[in-house]
Amino acid sequence: MIKKIPPRIDCPTESELRALIGPPSIDLNVAPVFRWKHVPERAFAALLLIPALPVIAVAMLGIVITSPGWPIFCQLRVGRDCRYFRIYKLRTMRPNAEAATGPVFCNKGDARTTWLGKYLRKLHIDELPQLINVVKGEMSMVGPRPERPEFIAVLAKGIPFYANRLTVLPGITGLAAINLPPDTGLESAKRKQILDEEYIESATWWLDIRMIACTALRLVGLSGEKTVAITGVGRTVPGASEQVESPTSVLDVAAQVDETSAVVVAPKETQSQLEHKETRRERKQHARR
Repeated sequence: MIKKIPPRIDCPTESELRALIGPPSIDLNVAPVFRWKHVPERAFAALLLIPALPVIAVAMLGIVITSPGWPIFCQLRVGRDCRYFRIYKLRTMRPNAEAATGPVFCNKGDARTTWLGKYLRKLHIDELPQLINVVKGEMSMVGPRPERPEFIAVLAKGIPFYANRLTVLPGITGLAAINLPPDTGLESAKRKQILDEEYIESATWWLDIRMIACTALRLVGLSGEKTVAITGVGRTVPGASEQVESPTSVLDVAAQVDETSAVVVAPKETQSQLEHKETRRERKQHARR
């Protein structure tokens, strides 16, 4: 019942992507919890699969009845240390949704989404099959959301030290995913990067428990604002309240990057990298207060 979507021709290889992204920032301090948290998480994910499997089965049946095509698909994503893996998801879009456009960010109200898919996305039920990825050791319960290689190849050119978010396993949920809407372009991805880095440096088992609880509350229909308030995992990022960008394709994001990129002489740090470091330092100082 699983249909694999092969990588597109324009998808870079792992080695090509590593060379393009470059190394993480030398002042990134990965939290000690990442040394061991994957072990209990894999066991926890295996236990969660027991009650999740009936929900997944019912959702799969609904997808088969309401739209043609396979109910579950695999999509290529980039994990820790730029390793590729295939993520499992319940299909929420019509078949061949990107046949004419190529890879495109999804946004709320996306016309490609099926009517049942809208509810599955709203309740995050479409993410439940990713518990299998956690059991396999490809993902974590909590961490930066995994992105597609086609987008990373472009985003890494416009986001300083994009490799920072690839120093840990990607997660089913995360600090950025909880507090910010889905990526729709370059600027929204930059905001996600800020919170992803904050989590990587400040992660604790207690923070993970609260974020898992926040995600679980959303599964039963509670609004995002209420779940964040109850669990105390709310974070703010400058510009997050601004009007959301329209969903863009890889080519659109590449054009945004070309417009904002400056010509620099390697190996000196670019102005955007220096500004990025300053933003991280300010958030660290604010967190200590």
